[in-house]
Amino acid sequence: MQLWRPPLQPGEWRTLGLFVADDRDQLEAVLASMPLRVWRTDDVLSLGQHPNDPGPVSRSEGGPEFLTVFTIAIPPDAPRGEVDDTLAREAQAARALAEDGHLVRLWKLPPGSDKPSAIGLWRAASAADLQAIIEALPLPGWMSVETTPLAPHPNDPVAVAAAAVAN
Repeated sequence: MQLWRPPLQPGEWRTLGLFVADDRDQLEAVLASMPLRVWRTDDVLSLGQHPNDPGPVSRSEGGPEFLTVFTIAIPPDAPRGEVDDTLAREAQAARALAEDGHLVRLWKLPPGSDKPSAIGLWRAASAADLQAIIEALPLPGWMSVETTPLAPHPNDPVAVAAAAVAN
């Protein structure tokens, strides 16, 4: 489990969390066990494997984190060769960005979903730096991106454990 805080308005409470569970029942049991559940509503998205995901890595310091929501719309009349080439270059760029520590994780949503195509967790020195990284990807003409800056959550188990080790 990992937790983050998105930007908040005065008096607003929101948390973004990443949970691993075998099924919805197991996830529900975890969410129900949390003390603030009685005052909280949960919106759950099931995430699937993305072919360009670098895979789980240890969480390390490396700058601010950002959540991206990608909606991919490849034009129906795009030549198949151009699509294949662009997707191959996108995969190569994702590997390079993961090696550089910018792309932390990448997931896709189930097919047929009216939701975005992919969700990513990124690190960059600033929102402007992340925007430049995303604009340099091969797919910008075929995708829209929503970016949310993330702040550490005071109850994030990974951050709490790291602080305990440091002390």
